[in-house]
Amino acid sequence: MFIYRKPTFSDVDAMHDLIAGYAAQGVMLPKPHSTLYETLREFVVAEDFATKKIVGVGALHLTWNELAEVRSMAVDADFSRRGIGSSIVKKLLEEGRAVGVKKFFTLTYRPEFFKSLGFAKTTKESLPHKIWKECIECPKFPNCDEIAMTLE
Repeated sequence: MFIYRKPTFSDVDAMHDLIAGYAAQGVMLPKPHSTLYETLREFVVAEDFATKKIVGVGALHLTWNELAEVRSMAVDADFSRRGIGSSIVKKLLEEGRAVGVKKFFTLTYRPEFFKSLGFAKTTKESLPHKIWKECIECPKFPNCDEIAMTLE
């Protein structure tokens, strides 16, 4: 059983390690500790009830008027295929809708996962320029190979 909750400062190291593992494989962008602390309230974590281990993370970043990005999705490989990622995304969508988000997007290397949740592929050019302000710091800039997807 898993508990889905907002993280606390004491969760940051576990969140960082989970994201860093995928970043090292090149399937996710890294997030330094400083960014995790600054954006802690954007995240939802999944905690294994028995071990109290953080086994999944995801964030919802509000970017523009009624637009938000689902990002930093990671699930511990030992806990994959148990619905953790889907549950985190659903919680993030609920949070977004509660504040008035009408359109969600993600930039991903796992389009099939997001497709299963109702997201559809789109072009990066269809997204507002406002969202690209963080891309300048990305190690893949300007040659982004992530796939853009949206959900309305």
